[in-house]
Parts: sequence; structure tokens; C-alpha cells
Amino acid sequence: MAFIFRFGALFAISFIANVWWIQAIGAAYLLYLGLKHIIKARFGKHNKDIHNDDEKESAGKGFWPTVGKIALADLAFSIDSILAAVAIALGLPDSQFGEIGGMDGGQFAVVVLGGIAGLILIKFAATWFVKLLEKRPALETTAYAIVAWVGVKLAVITFAHKDIGVLDPHFPHSTIWTLIFYGVLVGIALLGWFAPGNKSSEKSSA
Repeated sequence: MAFIFRFGALFAISFIANVWWIQAIGAAYLLYLGLKHIIKARFGKHNKDIHNDDEKESAGKGFWPTVGKIALADLAFSIDSILAAVAIALGLPDSQFGEIGGMDGGQFAVVVLGGIAGLILIKFAATWFVKLLEKRPALETTAYAIVAWVGVKLAVITFAHKDIGVLDPHFPHSTIWTLIFYGVLVGIALLGWFAPGNKSSEKSSA
């Protein structure tokens, strides 16, 4: 189901990716998703308690409700990854590959590659990611922080849209914004990788 939805959405998004209110909804969704998790991780219950609650909640449910939950999770992950790929692609300069739908051909290729990469990760790297998160639990929050930061990028693209005009239309493609975006992105990733919680987790498992 995730495969069918992902590639159907890829072609649908090519027609609406440059509509400003679609960009605004996407930016708001990514920001909501990322900040919600960060706030919960910082101020909410301990992750172990949350997982225990999830287990109790799912106990006693039948086969089809479980299948439905898995399908919804696949659907949500597809939306997240496609929106993130769109946010990255729309920040790239126009290519010479014409247009697909209403989207630049080169940017569309980036979104397609992002969709394929997401499917490969789901199918073949899930176990490795689970093991990595056991060793470095802070990476889960880091991933959501990156999602929120990509939401900021999509918001910048929205504000620079010709129908909004809050920012200069060339700003999302400018060198300074590119350096800021990728600099912060790398900084978030490094903070998550070297977070103190990871070290204590490794010691406790030893």
C-alpha cells in the first residue's frame, strides 16, 4: 500500500507543488510533526511509559484493526517523506529538463529519488535503524528536529512564492540561505549523534 500511495502521490504532487497554500499546509504539517515529538520528548512522559501504554492499547485488538494501523502508519510515513523531498527539491535551481505536471523536471527527479530511497529504507534498513536507535536513542528526537527544520525550509519557499511576496523570490535559492539550511541540518545531526544520552545508554548496556 505504501508503494502504491507513494508513487501515486509523487505524480499528483508534481501538479500542485508550486501552489502556495499547498506549500503552506505542508510546512505547517512538518513543523507540527517535528515540534510535537520534541515537546513530548522534553516535557512528556518517559518513552518507555509511552511504549507500555501503546502495548496496553493494542492488546486484545483483532487482526484487521492491526492491519489498518500499519496501513495508516505507512500512509503517514509516505506523506512525511514526500513533503520533505518536495521541500528539498523546491529549494533547488530550475533545471533544463522541462516540466512534469507543474514542476521542474530536475526537481521532480529529486522527489522521485527521495520516494524510492524511502521505500528502500523501509524494506531493507528498518532492523538496522532499530538497533541504531537502541544504541543512540537521541537520534529519534534528532530525526524529528530535522523534519521541523525542513518544515522551516518549506515555509521560506512559501513566503517567497510570487503570490505571497513576503520574501524575495530568489532567496530560497540564494547561497546564504543554502549555507544556513545545510549548516543547521548538519549541526542538528551532529548534536543528535554525540548527545550525552547516547553515551549513558551505551554504558548501561555494557
